[in-house]
Amino acid sequence: MSEKRHAVKVSILGEEFTIRSDETPEHTRAVAEYVDRAIKQVLNSSAVIETHKAAILAALQITDQLFKIKQSHSSLDAELDTLSAEVRRWLPPAKRGETGEFPAIP
Repeated sequence: MSEKRHAVKVSILGEEFTIRSDETPEHTRAVAEYVDRAIKQVLNSSAVIETHKAAILAALQITDQLFKIKQSHSSLDAELDTLSAEVRRWLPPAKRGETGEFPAIP
């Protein structure tokens, strides 16, 4: 994250918002564009006409994606921990390290 807050104007469903964030303006714009696309996708693919309902459905879809990614990340972390422990067992005792991290290679 950057050290200063940025004020970025973005457009979601044609409405302009000023977002203040510690993130870069490019990041903030990308996030807003993602949200805009998600809401438009809901509006285009269903009988939902009210934008606030489309926004809620889009938020649910985005949150579902987030939860699935977090679960996948947790699974990968567990697999890496298992693999790391297995590799550590193959190392000579002096090279195994006590901290759970691999020693630096000279």
